[in-house]
Amino acid sequence: MKTELPTPTFATVGVVGAGQLARMMGEASAAAAVRVSVLASSTDDCAVAACAQAIIGSARDVNALRALAQSVDVVTFDHELVDLEVLELLERDGVVLRPSPSSLRYGVDKAFQRRALAAAGIPVPRFVTVGSGDGSVVDKFLDELDGPPVVKSARGGYDGRGVAFPRARDEARSLVAAWSRDGEVVVEERLNLRGEVAQIVARSVYGDVAFYPTVATAQRDGTCVEVRSPSGVTAANETQVHELTRRLAELIKPVGVMAVEYFVTESGVTVNEVALRPHNSGHWTIEGTSASQFVQHLRAVSGQRLGEITLNAEFAVMVNVLGGDSAGSLDDARAVPGVFVHDYGKAWRPGRKLGHVTALGDEPDGPHVRAWTSARAYGTSTREA
Repeated sequence: MKTELPTPTFATVGVVGAGQLARMMGEASAAAAVRVSVLASSTDDCAVAACAQAIIGSARDVNALRALAQSVDVVTFDHELVDLEVLELLERDGVVLRPSPSSLRYGVDKAFQRRALAAAGIPVPRFVTVGSGDGSVVDKFLDELDGPPVVKSARGGYDGRGVAFPRARDEARSLVAAWSRDGEVVVEERLNLRGEVAQIVARSVYGDVAFYPTVATAQRDGTCVEVRSPSGVTAANETQVHELTRRLAELIKPVGVMAVEYFVTESGVTVNEVALRPHNSGHWTIEGTSASQFVQHLRAVSGQRLGEITLNAEFAVMVNVLGGDSAGSLDDARAVPGVFVHDYGKAWRPGRKLGHVTALGDEPDGPHVRAWTSARAYGTSTREA
């Protein structure tokens, strides 16, 4: 009988990107028993101060990626702004990438993602993917819709960038014509939403999975401003979300954390986006659970077993802090009782994601009030969700 050899456990993890997600991986590295290095675009990137080592270079530069890979055991990611073809080359050369380029494609390429999920029978909004010169395809699709569409660049968009909500047919056609010069464009149905939710799942190299609770998310101008646990959706919706997340994990086979954003509609739950990395909807897990998404991600990509997930409080609210017209007071934000304030070490700028605030409790209203009181003191530009 053949004995299965154990998967090697790696001690050093390299992160492509040095934003706030990489920063929080660095802060979680001791709990995950690993050392974290980053590939940063600048020494000013906010993760540099929280990680053991920083290599300066572009996430699309094969030489910079090789330099990172040579200094660590395994490479992971804090964003999707990567060149999949370059990553595939590195993988063929023996670099350990987790998630793999084949899994990462679901988060990097929205056109591929939509086609693959639809082929697997996973609910997504009605859509077409178009390239340059496919105006007739766009016209035919627009004829089938009851209202205006959503237009998305297949690659490179995040936090509302690369996503547009045209109000008229001519505007939609012009957007598609302009964006498709640089690559594929997704044109999809604009749904009538009852709400938005998200779920995070961690998957190890052994294939075992750990699910975080479904959370409700609130958006402003394409950016998440609040996350609430529990989600407050119906039991039927909760069941559907969990089943879809399980199916997506089986299809995509990520190693590390995967986040799935869902639209809640009158007819059920539909997949919005998939991210193959720690995610804004999971920041509350740092204080709200026994094993944060960042610890789980590092455990998974380094070859360790996943940690057990238990809740530290019945209710949790996380509020993103986006820079307002003027800088707020970090001291005043921290002075609010019962909050956990995470500052990302970034210079203030209007609209910039500066940090987040989490509050926990055993009743629903208190955490919401405390989190928003602290976020306003911090100087957030967003109104209360």
